[in-house]
Amino acid sequence: MLVMPRRRTSTMELLALEAARRGIMVQAAEEIGAARGPAYWYGGPTAGTRLARRLGFALLEPADDWLATLPEKFTGRKVRTATVADARAMERPTFVKPPRDKSFPADIYADGSRLPTDLDPATPVLLSEVVTFATEYRLFLLDGRIAAGSRYAVFGRLDPHPLDKHEPIAAEIAEFIDHLIAETGPALPSAVVVDIGQLLDPHRPGHR
Repeated sequence: MLVMPRRRTSTMELLALEAARRGIMVQAAEEIGAARGPAYWYGGPTAGTRLARRLGFALLEPADDWLATLPEKFTGRKVRTATVADARAMERPTFVKPPRDKSFPADIYADGSRLPTDLDPATPVLLSEVVTFATEYRLFLLDGRIAAGSRYAVFGRLDPHPLDKHEPIAAEIAEFIDHLIAETGPALPSAVVVDIGQLLDPHRPGHR
């Protein structure tokens, strides 16, 4: 059974059609009762956590501090873990994002006073130096290998394009992922989505 929110994106609709084609039941999270067999969740981590015990699945997620523990040769900039209370003390532009959910918009905040006012001070966040990504790619990894991927943004604007394995950039991405997995792979789940980006400075590739 594939479980999704009732309100679906275009991507969810495509997945639902493919699941149905393969004989997998597709059901809205708001309508399910007890689990009736293996269940898979496609949606946000907050709702997924609520459903996990009832449906008998576990969310595969890296640790909240995984990005901050990577060597700078992979990130291309300084990244650290903190709390909302720490972020409110910022006095210069910083990229701030929740480590796993979307409890507030991931964005560049001019200073700590620009953060949403209703956040719990203890909420964990990731703080990063401000950089410019020329292109960004979303990669689906299975057992440390790229199972699928595509470009999804150019200079911050949505611009999806298939990742052709014959393009030179595909080889560069595969090499980057091989090095990343060789050094940090044990800290990742067996199935995980990794976003990487090519910084405006071509000598500083960075993982998001």
